[in-house]
Amino acid sequence: MDIDQVPQEGNRTMGGHKRAMYARDKDGRIVIVASRGSEVDETVTLQALELIGEQTEAARQRVAAGLTSPLEYWMYAQRLDLSQLSQVSGFWQWRIRRHLQPQRFAKLSHDILQRYADVMGISVEQLKQLP
Repeated sequence: MDIDQVPQEGNRTMGGHKRAMYARDKDGRIVIVASRGSEVDETVTLQALELIGEQTEAARQRVAAGLTSPLEYWMYAQRLDLSQLSQVSGFWQWRIRRHLQPQRFAKLSHDILQRYADVMGISVEQLKQLP
């Protein structure tokens, strides 16, 4: 993409910020160009946020029904999935899956709960319940 083709339409999901994109200048070199985004970026972002909202609500219902632990709700509410939560918490994915079981979650140590709470920017008390 050439510099003059970098999208500058604007994207309300970016909150007025710009992002770096690579483009080719007039001499054929690859350079970084600030972009305000495009309508396509906005549409894709809004669709992703809608999906995350649906996953969060489904998790809320499963927690209320006692089928999963509040950890699953908070994971989606913080826009994380299992692999991302694994990366930021340092727990293996199989271990997090176990922690999603309500009976196992109830027995977790304060230290483990604190790690999850720190990752999500909430208190341990908030982590243990739905908002």
